[in-house]
Parts: sequence; structure tokens; C-alpha cells
Amino acid sequence: MSSAGPPTSPPRDRADACPGALQTHSAADGELARVRVPGGLLRADQLRVLAAAAIELGNGALELTSRGNVQLRGLRPGAAGELGDRLAAAGLLPSDSHETARNLLGSVLSGRAGGRLDARPWVRAFDAGLCADPSLAALPGRFLATFDDGRGDVAALDGDVGLLALSPGSVALTLAGADSGLRAGPAGAVALALAATRAFLAERAVQGGSAWRLAELADGRARVAARVAGARVGVPAEPRVEVPAGARVEVPAEPQVRPIGAVPQDDGRTALAAVVPLGRLTAAQLTLLADLAAEVQLTPWRGVVVPDLADGSAAALLVEAGLVLDPDSPWTRVTACAGLPGCARSLADVRADATAAVMVGSLPAGGARQHWAGCERRCGRPGGAVVDVVATGSGYRIDAPTA
Repeated sequence: MSSAGPPTSPPRDRADACPGALQTHSAADGELARVRVPGGLLRADQLRVLAAAAIELGNGALELTSRGNVQLRGLRPGAAGELGDRLAAAGLLPSDSHETARNLLGSVLSGRAGGRLDARPWVRAFDAGLCADPSLAALPGRFLATFDDGRGDVAALDGDVGLLALSPGSVALTLAGADSGLRAGPAGAVALALAATRAFLAERAVQGGSAWRLAELADGRARVAARVAGARVGVPAEPRVEVPAGARVEVPAEPQVRPIGAVPQDDGRTALAAVVPLGRLTAAQLTLLADLAAEVQLTPWRGVVVPDLADGSAAALLVEAGLVLDPDSPWTRVTACAGLPGCARSLADVRADATAAVMVGSLPAGGARQHWAGCERRCGRPGGAVVDVVATGSGYRIDAPTA
């Protein structure tokens, strides 16, 4: 293995073609569908629908993404229509026109353990407002909204638009992962986030309409904030406050918490936070999760949280099923793209190679947080400081950690 420098961002010289549940992507192993799961929250009945779809329409498993969404691979040609019908019946597809734009992350365990307030109502209200506005169907599939209850987990993930609770009564609007200086109370926060989302589209149109993310706009943060502050797009019902630059908060560069293992809930019950090795959930694992809880939460670090348990005794079942609850496990530090045979661009079966390295204790870079990629595109790479392990066709190259 050799070492090289960090990747560079690709130019946006083409329209965003992010896959969705209806707009599938053709891969080497069949069609790929991505199902948006706002806030990562899935009811038990929805888990069962996804498990059945994976078995009957795909390759029998689900992939978790770094945005708390799920992917089905190996779909047969023409299966998207049937998949869409199943998802719609389960409440997982509220809008055909907006489905690729519903990338919404909420703080893990919000309303159940910690945090300054419950971010779940924000997620639901923003999703409803997004789907109700025809203009927001134009959002790129890479658009990301984050709703952080103050614990600093999802605010660190560079959302284009976000809310960050500063106290039970004050919420900051974040833009491209930084404090915009605009504030609202909890009741007016979603209206402020929707106004910023419309402002992003307006500024994007002015600058040519090719940007996938707010950070790609020239002076994007300042221009979008100015549009919102000037009330040129959508006026929140609640008065807003703009603070001076020196009073703005520092948004964390890395998630401040990534719960793994048993987590005591505020109501005395227990949540089990598990890592899913390489983000792949089998249908059997999905069924087990549905048997254990009425609702689970997918995490942006490709894990799953099983909340509202009487105690932690179900941990043994999760571990036996192949999920990881040990915070010191190497699986907490390893991610990978699809690789061969699923991706024709890949130069290696990176999942098999990464798994072998974990099993024999030979992870490169001293076992540091790392992403294995089959080509220079490095699909699925998580945010933050990550070592890249890139297939070259003649072994792997190790790239130094980069943010």
C-alpha cells in the first residue's frame, strides 16, 4: 500500500442525478434505489415492508447511508414501480416529486435521551413543509437539512440548511455547516429553515443553477443569509434576531457524540445503539429490529438505535445477529463503498478486503477511522477526518486523513 494526498471536489458540470426510490440508478448488480428516511426514524411495520422488498425485489439486504437513508440493491428492471407502491402504502413516499430532496438528519435519540429540546417535531414539520411547496421539488438530491437538539451530533455534518438548539428557547440557523447569525424561537425555527431553503434555490438560480450544495455557491452563506434576513423569500411567522459575527457559535467540525452500546433514556428505559458492519442490514436483522421495538432510528454513522426497551437484555440478541455494541470494535471506524461486484467502476472487492482486514487485525493506518473505496470517486465517504484506502488495481493506496 502506498500513500498520496487528499481527494479534490469534482466540478459540477452536470445535473445532479442522485438516485431515489422512483429514480433508480443502474449498477453492475442491477438497479439501485435510495429511500429517504427523514430523521432516520422507521416504524416496525416500515422495517418489515423494507425487509420484504429487499427479499422479493432486490438482493435481500439494505444498505445504510451516511445521511440516515437506506438503499436497496440488485433490483430487477422495472421493479421501481412496485417498490414505489409498497413504500407509498407504508408512508415512506409522501411525495413522488420531492422524494429525492428529503435528506433530513435529526439528532440521534432526540426526545429520548439528552439534548436541549426534542428535534423530532422539527423534522416532521420541515418534511411536511418541503413536500407541500412545489418549488422545493427543484432541490438537488445532494441537499441536506440537519436538526440538532443541541448535543452537536448532526450539526457537524455540513448540512446545507440546519437548526441548532442553543437553549430551550433559542435556535440558530446554520448554513453550509456554519452559524448564519440568524436566530428564532423553537416555534419559528422550521419556518426559518424553510425560508433558507427557498433562499438557497433562489441564489442557486442566480448563479447558474448547477450547484449541488450551498457551499458551492459563490459567497453562498452570506448571500443566502442576506436573502432570508431581507425577507425576500418566505417570512417566518415569529420575529427573528440577527446576532453580530463575534457572537456566533462555533459549529463542531466532528459529531460531539456517537452513542454505541446501552444508553439510559430520560424516562428510565434503555436504548441500544449498534453499529452495522459496513452499513449492510440483512432481512433477518431487519425482522429482529422490528420484533424488538415499535420504532428504530438509523444513524448517520451507518448504525441503528433500538429505543424504549425495559432494559439492556436484548443486547445479546443484537450481537448474535451480527450487530456491534462495543465502542472499541474496529467496525466503529471502518466504512466502504459498494466495490466489486456491485459497481463496474470499482477495481477491487473492497467490502471483502475490508472485512478480512478487520477479522485478522490488519487495518492500515493503525486502525484509524478509514473509508475503503474501489476507485477515485470514493463514493459513500463519511465526513470529517478520514483515512482513504483506495483501490488502484495493483493494491491499495493510503491517503492521509483529511477533513
